[in-house]
Amino acid sequence: MLLAFGLTVGFAAIIAANSGPEFPLTVGITQAFINFGLMVIMVMAALAVTTEYRFGTIRATFLAVPKRTSALVAKTTVVALLAGGVGEAIAFAAWGVAKLVKPNVDIAIDTAGEWRNVAGAGLVFLLAAVLAVAVGMLVRQTAGAVAILLVWPLLVESLVGLIPKIGDDIQRWMPFQNADHFLTAGNAAAPAGQGGPVINFPFGAWGSLVYFAAIAFGLLVIALVVAKKRDA
Repeated sequence: MLLAFGLTVGFAAIIAANSGPEFPLTVGITQAFINFGLMVIMVMAALAVTTEYRFGTIRATFLAVPKRTSALVAKTTVVALLAGGVGEAIAFAAWGVAKLVKPNVDIAIDTAGEWRNVAGAGLVFLLAAVLAVAVGMLVRQTAGAVAILLVWPLLVESLVGLIPKIGDDIQRWMPFQNADHFLTAGNAAAPAGQGGPVINFPFGAWGSLVYFAAIAFGLLVIALVVAKKRDA
């Protein structure tokens, strides 16, 4: 959590310190590196499950709570709420440190899009943690789970857009692209590269969040069913 906080807020401070007439500081710019913190928090969420499988303590957990679904849902809830709180703190801290570095620049959070860009981070972090826990349950190996959680949003979702003819149509349905769309849609102050190339998303801002939530919880349901059926 400290690493996620330090990366995001640290980069926000650097960006703010180097902003100027050619590179104006905006609310969207302060949130440009929020995905760095998100990746770290997703790794933390996956470790909450894969570490138990690695050291065999998951067997003791299931012995203490024979209803596996209850134990895993409780774990997911705790991790997701923690991740949501951390995400919210990171977003407002990144905005706050930019304000401290450049107190004379007007980066007040005025519009609905700007509020969603900052305050909405907690929701994205919460849902991403649910997705990460689900991946951890399915893979059960730390290295594999972490690789999936980092490669998918950072590489796969960006590179799929390069596929001729159908790349754009596929990319508009990618989960993390939609999560980013929720944060930046309609926000004129958002940095040009924060959400990647211009994508014609199938939903509006809140619809994209619902879509991301459906994928996260859908994957969690699959993971719970698989965890219940196979050996610990």
